[in-house]
Amino acid sequence: MPPLEIAGLTVFVLVLFLGLFSIIFGLPGTVIILIDVVIYSFITGFEKIGCKIIIILILISLLAETLDFILGSAGAKKFGSSKKGAAAALVGGIVGAILMTPLLLGLGAVIGAFLGGFAGTFLVEFIQQKNLKPAVRAGWGALLGRIAGVFAKGFFALVMIIITLSAIY
Repeated sequence: MPPLEIAGLTVFVLVLFLGLFSIIFGLPGTVIILIDVVIYSFITGFEKIGCKIIIILILISLLAETLDFILGSAGAKKFGSSKKGAAAALVGGIVGAILMTPLLLGLGAVIGAFLGGFAGTFLVEFIQQKNLKPAVRAGWGALLGRIAGVFAKGFFALVMIIITLSAIY
């Protein structure tokens, strides 16, 4: 295998796992994986990964992203959050990840994403209701929904990676 081909394949595999890792931060990791696969397929002339596999990966990606959204919203809603509280969970998760990234060698970003989601929902619900107990409950629901969404989407991203690497090797 020529060195340029090895370098290209290495970058391809690294981007696959970057897509998986990005899910923790609330990013559309399955879409990153899908774009990576499409670019790889195009460059290689669809030799190892054809349209059939790409269509399967598109369907898995759509399912994963939809399920992540549904679980996150359902967790917040089940525990009494409003639509504004659910939106605040998303914004809070992003802000928390950004603010805590320098801590714990980058692990702070993961913790920040989860705590930020809780804090965002809690603050919005507390401001709206002026009551601590329902606000904490809604924040807890947002946190649980976020965790469930990350695990579900992570599972589907892993399935996408396994399908992709199986087709190549």
